[in-house]
Amino acid sequence: MSKRDTRRDIVETASRLFYKKGYNLTGINEIIAEAGIAKATLYSHFRSKDDICIAYLQYKDHIFAEKIEDFCKNKEKGDQQILGLFDFLSEFYEDVDFTGCWCIRTVSELPQENEKIRAEIQDQKKGLIKIIEQLLVNNKQGYSEAQVQLIAKQIYLLYESAVAESYLHQEKWPIESARSICQKLLM
Repeated sequence: MSKRDTRRDIVETASRLFYKKGYNLTGINEIIAEAGIAKATLYSHFRSKDDICIAYLQYKDHIFAEKIEDFCKNKEKGDQQILGLFDFLSEFYEDVDFTGCWCIRTVSELPQENEKIRAEIQDQKKGLIKIIEQLLVNNKQGYSEAQVQLIAKQIYLLYESAVAESYLHQEKWPIESARSICQKLLM
């Protein structure tokens, strides 16, 4: 197996474990055992558990951004592409492995001093806002740049609260409610 394949396997294994069990409850030895590698192999790719966590967050974000953008682009042009964010979330919620937002789960387990992982999560959330801004630019006319930024942040907050609350309540009504509020916001 190539070095690149080994690294990918480590990241995929850590991603599955971190998302399912949480960052703190997943140990390095568990990642090593699940990936079927030697400790030296892991440390030849990553210097620390935090470095594995950064790779996990980047891996999840890359897949998420690609999937959500494709999903929304396949909706009818206009408000439906923007509301597609919530339709995507509704399908994500239906996934048997849904445990909420990997970023929020991770940041909630970190000490406040862990600025490296927190900064990665903040960058990813800014990336989601940029995706929403682009959906607005592509599907709504007449908004100034400042309006696009403001509305994108409002939709982002609806989306994020829908993720957290649907996980908390183990029901889809938060997603449906957030979609409905977003629809009114777009009028």
